Amino acid sequence: MGDEVASRQTAEDAAQALALNALAYLLDDPARTRRFLSVTGVDGVDLPARLGDPAFLGCVLDFVLEDEVSLLALAGAAGVRAERIGRLRLRLPGALPHG
Repeated sequence: MGDEVASRQTAEDAAQALALNALAYLLDDPARTRRFLSVTGVDGVDLPARLGDPAFLGCVLDFVLEDEVSLLALAGAAGVRAERIGRLRLRLPGALPHG
């Protein structure tokens, strides 16, 4: 049972790290930043306080998963397959099936 908990935690950590990479990708471009803040309703001032919130990080991945261009760009930058991003999203709170 300990290995299962450790494996689940490792997957959650990987999902959070990927979401932080996705957020960095979004914030790297002013147009993407504006769109992300507009669509999610997140206030740029509150953004730093939300970085440790797994539900918010799930929201970041949801945003990326809804836009194929962003999804493929993140996958390339992170060196992972786009499908893995979807699977890792399931490890964070609030996940809904994408497809």
